[in-house]
Amino acid sequence: MVRDIEYIVIVDEAFNLYLRRGGFMKKVIYLDNAATTKVRPEVVEAMLPYYTEYYGNPSSVYEFSTPCKKAMAHTREVIANALGAKTEEIYFTNGGTESDNWALKAAAEAYASKGKHIITTTIEHHAILHTAEYLAKNGYEVTYVPVDENGSLNLEALKQAIRPDTILISVMFANNEIGTIQPIKEIGEIAKEHGILFHTDAVQAFGHEPINVDEYHIDMLSASAHKLHGPKGVGFLYIRKGLKLRSFIHGGAQERKRRAGTENVPGIVGLGKCVELAMASMEETKKKETELRDYLIERVLSEIPYTRLNGHRTQRLSNNTNFAFQFIEGESLLIMLDMAGICGSSGSACTSGSLDPSHVLLAIGLPHEIAHGSLRLTLSDETTKEEIDYTIDNLKGIVERLRSMSPLYEDFVKSREKKDI
Repeated sequence: MVRDIEYIVIVDEAFNLYLRRGGFMKKVIYLDNAATTKVRPEVVEAMLPYYTEYYGNPSSVYEFSTPCKKAMAHTREVIANALGAKTEEIYFTNGGTESDNWALKAAAEAYASKGKHIITTTIEHHAILHTAEYLAKNGYEVTYVPVDENGSLNLEALKQAIRPDTILISVMFANNEIGTIQPIKEIGEIAKEHGILFHTDAVQAFGHEPINVDEYHIDMLSASAHKLHGPKGVGFLYIRKGLKLRSFIHGGAQERKRRAGTENVPGIVGLGKCVELAMASMEETKKKETELRDYLIERVLSEIPYTRLNGHRTQRLSNNTNFAFQFIEGESLLIMLDMAGICGSSGSACTSGSLDPSHVLLAIGLPHEIAHGSLRLTLSDETTKEEIDYTIDNLKGIVERLRSMSPLYEDFVKSREKKDI
């Protein structure tokens, strides 16, 4: 009941702020780039001809479809070069979720005669966790290896989880909520040493971090265009040559008979262009984002008391920050930030409608009441220092206001005052 009254007060205040600012915000500060990104103009420009000029079906035999075939081949080559892979190892999908499903389900089916044990972690994206749950209901065993307080996988725990019947290890390259980058090379070496397939969900990392599939001993890798300023609804799955994975979507003979359905040629073109741009500017972008990220972290931690940074301090994505503010609710914080024209999130975009605290934050040891007060702010190379300052200045006032309405914070302050007497 108290929470309901508090929520009504917050909405009322946010609406008043909205009116004082003259209605809809003319400027939006977008700090939710882990959820999705703005499509770059160069990407849109590259895609447009494949809607109106080169619109043939790439499976057709006539010459009119040749530009589509060439465009798809070019994108495959761009991605392969980015990963140190072969072009025939790249398969187009509709995004990261499909790629994750394909990797786990197809590997489980193809190698069931060897064993039915799969290893993953407690902080994976739900595309992995829910697929693992599906497999567990269909005769497979899944071990969820824990992470430490920074969200880093314990390599010794991983080794101990391996069994003679283990057929697959799936560990995300970098976490979508707290940004922690996993020791992928070491995990790949462990998998290879034991003759186990290794899949990584690189949706957040591909195009942001250098990845070489041979150096890291990666057998399968998932990625999505819309996380690196490309279009939504297109991604890919890297499958190492020689793996006996069957079709995931049945129908026609597209994608070398492994993924049926007419290809999304404009999307694939956009995927290729955004990967080209990302690879060309990766070093420069990482440098800029890291400087802004660290500036944001330092200001928030030093200027807002009772705040915790979630995720590894340095081994994290260059654009990711995630904070837990004690004594407040994350959803209230997001509403008031939104009214100030600031877009953030409390966790994964795929679970933003859930009232449950983030499974990632619980996995790194945060209690429910603190996990509920989380805020993820993720940058892009277009984010400016002025936008960060504006965000922090608003954030300070919002946190202070929300805490002033919190009975828990009031009790905390009173208990501290008694200790000081």
